[in-house]
This record gives sequence, structure tokens and C-alpha cells, in this order.
Amino acid sequence: MGTITVAKTAGFCFGVDRAVSLVYELLTQGKKVCTLGPIIHNPQLVEDLQKKGARIIDTPEQARPDEIVVIRSHGVAADVYQVLSESGVAYADATCPFVAKIHRIVAEHSAQGKVILIAGDKDHPEVKGISGHCKGRVFVFKDLEELHGICQNNKYIQKNLCIMVAQTTYNTAKWQKCTEFIKKLYTNVTIFGTICSATSQRQNEAVSLAAESDLMVVIGGRHSSNTAKLRDICSDYCKTILVETAQEIDRAVVQGAHNIGITAGASTPAAIIKEVLQTMSEIVNTNEEFNFEEALNESLKPIYTNDTVVGIVSSIAPNEIQVEIGTKHAGYVPLSELTDDPSAKPEDLVKKGDELNLVVLRVNDQEGTVMLSKKKYDAIKGFEDIVKAEEENTILEGTVTNVIKGGVLALTNGVQVFIPASQATASRNEPLEDLKGKAVKFRILEVNRGRRRAVGSIRSVLAEERKALEEQFWSTIEIGKVYNGVVKSITSYGAFVDLGGVDGMVHISELSWSKIKHPTEVVNVGDHVEVYIKDIDTEKKKISLGYKKSSDNPWEVFKRDYQVGDVIQAKVVSITSFGAFAQIVPGVDGLIHISQISRERVNSVADVLKVGDVVDVKITEADLEKKRISLSMRAVIEEREAAEQSEIVAEANEYME
Repeated sequence: MGTITVAKTAGFCFGVDRAVSLVYELLTQGKKVCTLGPIIHNPQLVEDLQKKGARIIDTPEQARPDEIVVIRSHGVAADVYQVLSESGVAYADATCPFVAKIHRIVAEHSAQGKVILIAGDKDHPEVKGISGHCKGRVFVFKDLEELHGICQNNKYIQKNLCIMVAQTTYNTAKWQKCTEFIKKLYTNVTIFGTICSATSQRQNEAVSLAAESDLMVVIGGRHSSNTAKLRDICSDYCKTILVETAQEIDRAVVQGAHNIGITAGASTPAAIIKEVLQTMSEIVNTNEEFNFEEALNESLKPIYTNDTVVGIVSSIAPNEIQVEIGTKHAGYVPLSELTDDPSAKPEDLVKKGDELNLVVLRVNDQEGTVMLSKKKYDAIKGFEDIVKAEEENTILEGTVTNVIKGGVLALTNGVQVFIPASQATASRNEPLEDLKGKAVKFRILEVNRGRRRAVGSIRSVLAEERKALEEQFWSTIEIGKVYNGVVKSITSYGAFVDLGGVDGMVHISELSWSKIKHPTEVVNVGDHVEVYIKDIDTEKKKISLGYKKSSDNPWEVFKRDYQVGDVIQAKVVSITSFGAFAQIVPGVDGLIHISQISRERVNSVADVLKVGDVVDVKITEADLEKKRISLSMRAVIEEREAAEQSEIVAEANEYME
């Protein structure tokens, strides 16, 4: 027993349904109607319209004065509109919105002198109509081979700006190959994805269905371009037959298949599809039923502004994405309604097949389009989350987008929350401008459901976090423990360091081994410093910190690098009546006694030395316990004189010999 699966996209697309309904409506009103060519490529429906009085004409001139000319969904060239207007004949335009969009694209760009490349059948009425809106050079190609030939034989394409569009029913796989080829060959071609989203989805579904079937039945007129493409696509995966009516079904072929798939062209009426399905169901002896009236009604159900819908991404353009929303409308989401980031690219945000929750912004039944917004849905959903957060006192995360009078605005889940200045920072003195662009945590203090406004607080979250850190800190603190902190503020007597929830103070005397006049000589606000706990007052919650490291103790440096007997250079830092003090290393000075300045008697130190002089001295004594060091300039002088005398004697002895 076989199974039959019918494609969800089988049957009329919006554009065809709109055109056919228009003709039937005019006939019902008693109007005399003629169509410029068959209204659709389905002989059964065209025959029914003719029986009801609709006449087919080939040119506008064939229309009678009392008739209304219906322009079919394929569209017509620009000069046809001109002829109709000049002749005074009434006409109704049923051009598919997707086709009309291509007309606007090629008219605008060809007027700018650009070359137009059209993917499609040059003899198809839609392609003829598109070409008829071009004002300059235009080339039509049916496949990659023809496109390659055009590019080879027309060198000026390389020198001119070009655009490339496609017939709305063009094969999506062929289009992809053509676009990949042209992108590699030229940088001066702008590509517009003009294949109808319904066509693209219909072809994709047909491929999926054919890949799982033994037999595909494609229903539609033999002169229908999109029906023929469906047959060609399915033929690559399984045995495929094309039928116009149920009478053409080969019983033997159907009985020999196990899994059967059914699809239909965009111009195939639901009644014919239903008849084919019922006939095949009888052949394979299956009880499967498919209510096409119900499915058709579902696809044509009304849709209203502010409705919430689920859309499936069908194609992506530079400034918008197209989505299927389960009706015959062509849904699209402008980039501005997809994201707040104007520099974002749609292809980086979504991909084909993604499901999006959307809100209807505007319905255009005349063109069969629906403008949708993801941002608005996110804002509605986001506000529900905000209301819930206020009720449950939960913490939200967001980004500060702007600093305004009286506070800041933070964006969370598509909703802006106002945070007053008094609630924006941990202390009132902190500048609000520093918050702009930063990720923050806050809780909701107040919600106005009517105006969809919310007020939040960053400070309450910061205070809560600080309290938690403080409790953890006091449970683990101990004298001698080392912390990495940040200098939070500076006073004349020391620096306050944030240890992560708790502040401690480094006294000015603990900042340097050398005497300093102000803490800023060593640290500044914002510096990351390593400190250790010197003392703790648990009752007053005060912490004294140490910053000086024992390894930096100048006396330890002296002990490591110098010893008695060394001759060094020292800088005179002060002068007294009994001698001069000279700096050996910062923080360690030695005394040059007045008697050790020179071999001659010195009555006044100032007669020989002054502050800032750098002199050669010998370390003659070092009492590290009392931190006293004796230096001698005289000893250096005497040693050098003795050395010179020795050299003279040695030279004299050498001469005597």
C-alpha cells in the first residue's frame, strides 16, 4: 500500500490568486473583461473564464472601448501602459508585487546607464515585461552557459556598472551557480535576489519531497514556466510525471510506486489538485484525505496590524529579509525592524529556514505584502519579562545606551529602562558618562503598564553585591595576607584601597621607604597595587595596609650591594658644622666627618662642599643595627696618592736598572 504526501506549498501563489480573483470579481459585477494574454498558464481555468465571458487579447489595440483590460500577474512592458492610457481604454493591473518590484529596480538602474542582466526565459511574458522597463542595454540568459557567453562576447560589461535580476520563477539552484560565477568574474555587478519567496520555498519543498519519494506528480499547465521548473527539479531525484488533470494519470505508474509526492505550480487551481489527489488515492487504495478547501482558506486567512505571527526566513537581501508566514502574503522585515544596529548585516543575524517571532506592522492587501518587526515582538516579550522581574524582584542585565537628563537609559530584551542618576552608580559623585556602552545589572523598581515604562536601579544591585563580597572578605581576612586592590581615593595622609568589597588604608609612611610629601608621589587613583594586611580593627571595621616590601628596604639594599672598604660615589644631601651627609642609595645616608674631608685642616665644611656635589668616598665603618655609616673622602685621597707614589718609585727603579 503506497503513501501520498502533498506539498504544503502546492497551488496558487498570492500573485496568481489575486489576478484570477480580480477577473472573476469583474465578471461577477457584469463587466466586459479581456485579459492581455491568458490570465494564467492553466488551460482548464482559462477555459472556465472564457465560458463566463472573459476574452483573451494579444495587444492593447485589440481591446474594445467598453471592455476592461486585465494585466496579468506576469506584468507588461512600460510602453503597454502608455498605449492603454493614450487609447483611453480602462484597465486593471494585476501584476504580481514581486514582478512590479523588478520593474522598478531595472527602470531605476538602467536610467543611470547601468547594464541589465536578466536570468530567465527570453520568450516568457514576465521576462519580456521586465525587459520592457529597461532604458539601455539588457541581456537575458537562461543558464550559466549563456551568462558565460554574454560575459565573453561583451567586453564593455567589464567597464560599466551592471545589475543582475532573475525571473521570479527562475530555478534557485541555477541562480546560485550564476551569482557565484558573476561574483568571481566582476566587482562591478550588483545582484538583486528577485526570485519570488513563494517560488523558492515551493522548489525547496519539492526537492525535499522528491528525495524521499519513488514518484513525484507535478500538477499544472504544460506552458507554465514554474510548473516546468518543478518537473525538472524533481526529475533529478526520482521518476517524475507532469499532468494537467486527473484524467492524465497513468494507473500503472502510480500503482508501481510506494512513496508518492505531489506538488503543483503556482497557477494550478485547488480543485484540480484535489481531483488528482482523490484519483490517486483510489488507485493506491489509501484512505488519506487532504482538504484543499480548508488549506486554501488557511493560506488566505486575513491578517491584521499588531498580530503576532511566526515567520520562516525564505531569502535574505542587503536591507531586508523575506519570510513565509503561512498566508499568501509576501512577508518582509526591514533591517531597521530586525536590529537596532544600522551597521549590522542581515546575513550575520539570520539564515534561511530560521523561525522568527514577529509582529505585523502594516498590511498592503493591494500589493499582497506584509511589513513585520522582530524588534517590536522582542520589545513586547521583553516588557513582559520586565513586569515579571519587578514582581519577583529578580536582577536583569542590559547595556547603557544613552545618558539623558536625570539619569541613563539601559536596554534589556529590546526595552529601554530609565535609571535615575541617584540609582545609577554606587556613589553620587561618580560620572554617569562612564556608564555609556557598558553592560550593567539592575532590578526594576517601578513599572507603568499603561505607558509601558519602567524605572530601574543599578545601585541596589551594586550594594547587594558589595555586601556579599564584604561578608566573604571578613570571613577570610588575616594579618599578613596579601591582596591585589585598586586605589579608590587619596588624602594627604594616605591612600584608600578597594580590596574587593572592603576598603583599607595605606598610611603615607607605608607607601615608601623614602620620605615623601604626598601619596601621589607613589600611587594614583585607579592604580592596581599589591598590599598586605598590617592590622585589623574588627569592631570598627577598619583595616591598615602595608605597601612597602622588605626586599625594597634601602638598608637591605645597602647590606646586599655594599661593604666596608668599598670606594663609591655619593651625593651630598646636607651640610652640618661637623661634616656632610651623603646619599649612598635612596634612604641610606653616610656621614663624612669634617676631619675626613681633606688631608688639610678644614675650618668650615661649606668652604669645601655644597649640597648636590657628587664625591668619591670610602666606606670606613657600617653599624647596620644603629643605621650609621661613616664615609671618608680623605682615605680615598690618601690611597690614590700612595698609589701614585708607588708608580713613581717603580718607574725610578726600572730606570736605574
